[in-house]
Amino acid sequence: MGRQNLGRDIKIAVPGKARHIVKTLQAAGFEAYVVGGCVRDSLMGREPEDWDVTTSARPEQVKALFPYTVDTGIKHGTVTVMLGKDGFEVTTYRIDGKYEDNRHPKEVIYTPSLREDLRRRDFTVNAMAYNDEKGLVDYYRGMEDMEIGVVRCVGVPEERFEEDALRIMRAVRFSAQLGFHIDSFTMKAIQKLSPSLQNISAERIQAELTKILTSPHPDYLRGAYKLGVTKIILPELDRAMETPQYHPHHIYTVGEHILHSLKWVDADKVLRLTMLFHDIGKPDTLFKDEEGITHFHGHAKVSAQIADRIMHRLKYDNDTIGKVCRLVEYHDYGNDLDPDAAAVRRAVNKIGEDAFPLLFQVKRADIYAQSDYLREQKLERLEKWQQLYAEVKEKQQCVTLRDLAVSGADLIAAGMKPGRALGDMLQRLLTLVLEDPSLNTKEKLLAEAEKLMN
Repeated sequence: MGRQNLGRDIKIAVPGKARHIVKTLQAAGFEAYVVGGCVRDSLMGREPEDWDVTTSARPEQVKALFPYTVDTGIKHGTVTVMLGKDGFEVTTYRIDGKYEDNRHPKEVIYTPSLREDLRRRDFTVNAMAYNDEKGLVDYYRGMEDMEIGVVRCVGVPEERFEEDALRIMRAVRFSAQLGFHIDSFTMKAIQKLSPSLQNISAERIQAELTKILTSPHPDYLRGAYKLGVTKIILPELDRAMETPQYHPHHIYTVGEHILHSLKWVDADKVLRLTMLFHDIGKPDTLFKDEEGITHFHGHAKVSAQIADRIMHRLKYDNDTIGKVCRLVEYHDYGNDLDPDAAAVRRAVNKIGEDAFPLLFQVKRADIYAQSDYLREQKLERLEKWQQLYAEVKEKQQCVTLRDLAVSGADLIAAGMKPGRALGDMLQRLLTLVLEDPSLNTKEKLLAEAEKLMN
C-alpha cells in the first residue's frame, strides 16, 4: 500500500502529444500509460528520446481512435500513432509466447493485465509505467533499483536472456549509460548465456556496441570482457586485454590502455571507435627484445586493417569505416617528427580534411592513457601541431588536389594528353605545393609541369 501511495505522489511531465494519446485511449474506456525508458529517464532527470505507450486496447482499437497510424509492429501488438511529424509507439498489453531464436516470440498473447505486460520486460528500471491518474506503477521495484544504481532483470535472468540474447548487451549498455552496476544474479546469467549472442544479427550487435561506446562510461566494456561478452562479439579486444606492454611509455596491457583512452575523447561514434581500434593490431605485431621490452612495429597499419575487417563484420556504414580507419592508421603520425607546416599539410593530405581535425583528440587520448613518461613533451609537441594546423587553415593553404591552382583541363590546354600520366602530374604538382605553398599559382605550376615533362 505504501508503494502505491508513493507512486501517486510522483509526477512526470509527459509531453503534450504523448499525454493526448494516453487521454484519448482512457476516454475510450481503455487503460493507457507511458512506459519503459521514458519513465526511467524522466525519474532520473534525463531527457527521454522516445515516449512509448502501453495500453489495454487492441491494435485495431488503437487504429480506430487515431486518424494517422502505421503498422510498424502489428504482429507483436505495436502501432505507431502519428501526430504531425512525430511518431509514438503504442503497444497492447501482452504476454510473449515461447522464444525459439533468442529474439522473437513464437506468438504474442494479449492480456488485460498491466502487471503481466511489465513482467515480460527486460530490466526492472525499464518496467515502470506512468499516467497522471495512477501515478507511477512499479510492480518490480524499478525505482528502488534506480536509486541504488543497479541493472537487474525482471524475474529470472536466464529466462529474460533466453527470450532475447541481445538483452545481454543491453545490460552492459544500460550500465554504461546510467553508471549502474549489474546485479550479481544477472551477471551469472550473462556469463552462462553470452554464447547465444552468436544468434543475433550484426546490425543489432553494432547498435548496442555503439551505444556503449558513446555512453558516459565507455570503459564499462571491461565488464563485457570479464563476463565473456566480447569473446563472442569482439574477440580482438580479448586478445588486446591479454597482451602486456613492458615499456616506459606504458603502464597498462594493450586492452586496458584502449579502455582508458576511450574516456579522453568526446562521446562521438567516430572518435570512440577510433580509440577502440587504434591499438587493436598490437597483439599481431608484438616483439620482445633481449631486455624484455615489448615493441609493436607497424601496429598502426595492422590496426587499421583489423578495424576495417571488424567494422565490415558489424555492418558499419562506409563513411564511418573510412574515417575511423584513416585515423587509426595515422594515429601515431608525426610522433617522431619535429612539426613544421609542411609536415602538417602532408598529414592533412594523407588523412583527409574530414578526419584530420579529430586527430588531435585521438593523440591526446593516447597520451593520457599511457604512463606519465615524457608526457609534458608529448603534449607540447601536440600543441605545436595544433597551432601549425590553425595557421594552415587561416592562410587557406593547399592540402588537396581540389585546392591546386591548376586542373587537368589546364594541363591538357598546355599540351598534355588525357590519361594516367595527367593524374600523376597533378599529384607531383600537389607534392611540390605541400612543401612550398607559394608555388600554388597557375603560372608557376604550369612552368613546373613543363619542367617535369622535359
